[in-house]
Amino acid sequence: MTQILPRRLRVALTSLVALLLFAVNVAQACTSLIYRDQAGRIYFGRTLELAMELPYQVTVFPAGLSYTSRTSPQAPAASWTTRYRMLAVTMPDAGPDDLKIVEGFNEAGLTFSLLAFASAAGPRDSALRTRAALAAIDLGAFTLGQFATVAEVKAALAAQPVLLTPLGPVGGAASPFHFALHDRSGRSIVVEFVNGQQLVHDNPVGVMTNGPSLPWHLTNLANYSFLRNTDVSTGQFGSLAVAQPDSGIATQGLPASNTSVGRFVRAAFYAQYAEKVAAPDDAVRTLARIMNNFDRPRNITIDPRGASGEGLRVPTAPGAAVPDFSSEYTSWTALTDLDRSTFYLRTYGGLNYVKFDLTTMTGITRTQSIPLASLNGMAADGTAALVAAR
Repeated sequence: MTQILPRRLRVALTSLVALLLFAVNVAQACTSLIYRDQAGRIYFGRTLELAMELPYQVTVFPAGLSYTSRTSPQAPAASWTTRYRMLAVTMPDAGPDDLKIVEGFNEAGLTFSLLAFASAAGPRDSALRTRAALAAIDLGAFTLGQFATVAEVKAALAAQPVLLTPLGPVGGAASPFHFALHDRSGRSIVVEFVNGQQLVHDNPVGVMTNGPSLPWHLTNLANYSFLRNTDVSTGQFGSLAVAQPDSGIATQGLPASNTSVGRFVRAAFYAQYAEKVAAPDDAVRTLARIMNNFDRPRNITIDPRGASGEGLRVPTAPGAAVPDFSSEYTSWTALTDLDRSTFYLRTYGGLNYVKFDLTTMTGITRTQSIPLASLNGMAADGTAALVAAR
């Protein structure tokens, strides 16, 4: 579906997309988790790490939009009409009017997150399919536009083939992602493409990072069965009594690295043991503090040029010097209050979160966007700015 964007965005994005979108598809790291308050209400947080800034937007989509998704020029298109309003962080794909959802939710309380998964390998038998297949890059609009629960998503995907299609802005590479979804009941699933199969996993911990696949991460948690949030500050070695003079020894066993594996374990720990507060506003603040543990400044880790662990090489103009290293940092953090349909975003350039309230956007009749970078220095509530976008 063609989206109509403000002219200032079209001009800015057209010159950036081909250069920049490659970064988000190969060097994206992220941490996502759900948090429950005392009443069991669900809140969702995620970070996105990159080695550069990209032209992300905050976008509101009205209900009733018609979409088509095509896996190849020869294949029949999958088509649907959206039932729900959606609020999301988006990026253009085939052009500035073709917006893909990176992170978002709908008015029914379903969330969608696109996370990097470099080893993604989906079905290759698209030519043999008699039904129209859905391009994986369109899963955000497909799921958030039509469904209210992860159970509905699972049922739909059981009947809807999804393919990792080549993406033009990345030179024809297939979509290296997996996708996490949560709903207001607290149920979570992860959609992955592994060894040529399309898989939908139930996610009992509500946490996701990047590779390996979700079943590997869940198995790895058994290696941390000793973790508790209770400080054990005294002990005995022979006749020597020992005492830890400070609090905090309980987290000694947590992985310290910023790898996907380490972040998954830390996220599961924080989601499990963070204080369960009563008031929704306090719950959002608690979630923000949890996500602070995954907030990475520039240069905390660096990948030298040419190293095997190198992530993103910052694009340079022809003839310009190539940087000696890249460094992933937290480009933005998102918090979602599923019960109240509110969305909070903090960029690398901002200290505070900017709030967006989907419940007040009932009059939206067309897709509207503002640059994510415009949040830097914005007042605490950005709803009016998004509603007024042209």
